[in-house]
Amino acid sequence: MAVYYFYLARCKDDTLYAGYCANIKNRELKHNNGEGAKYTKYRTPIKIVYFEEFQTRSEAMQREAEVKTWSKIKKENLII
Repeated sequence: MAVYYFYLARCKDDTLYAGYCANIKNRELKHNNGEGAKYTKYRTPIKIVYFEEFQTRSEAMQREAEVKTWSKIKKENLII
C-alpha cells in the first residue's frame, strides 16, 4: 500500500512551505538540490519539520490545501 505525506518545511528565511509527496526523505533532498518548488529554490537549505501520513495522494493534497490557508502562527502550533 502506498503512503503519501503532507509536510511543512522550514526555509532558511524562517518561512514555512507546505507540500505533499510520496517519499519524504527524497523530497527534502530535491528541495535542497533546487529541484523542488519554485518557492523553496532560493530559500535553501530547507528542513522538513513536520509531516502527516495518508493512504491516498488525494488526502495528502487536501491537507496541503487546507494548511496553506492558515496563518504562520497556526502552522507553527501544528509543529509543536
